[in-house]
Amino acid sequence: MSITRHEIRTITEENRGQPIISQAVVHGNVAYFAGVTPDPIVGDIKAQTAQVLRRVDELLKLAGTDKSRLLSAQVWIADMRLFEDHNAVWNQWVDPANAPVRTCLTTEFWRPGMLVEVMVIAALPDTASSRASVDT
Repeated sequence: MSITRHEIRTITEENRGQPIISQAVVHGNVAYFAGVTPDPIVGDIKAQTAQVLRRVDELLKLAGTDKSRLLSAQVWIADMRLFEDHNAVWNQWVDPANAPVRTCLTTEFWRPGMLVEVMVIAALPDTASSRASVDT
């Protein structure tokens, strides 16, 4: 079974131009996505969460899947006091019949003003793995 990597890119100058991250990796019928962050960084936790989840939807679509096929989600927020407001947006977005396993942790982000990052893993339909492309 092959592994397909999409949009391998450089994140920091410390790595001297060497690729250190793939936007997505597809193995079999599973797509693993890198963390999605707000870009640009504007607004409160609700605005940033909504922006990030729109981007997650876009990436899932490019891979040939959607949020109803999410297997797992990892969420990082800047402060646990933001959890309730983050969840208000998450709960409106997530497919209630197909909620993924999820964890939510706090972290200190390296980008000023950044409040949330979301990383997901999703199943692909049987026909999607051969055509999945998330190069953006």
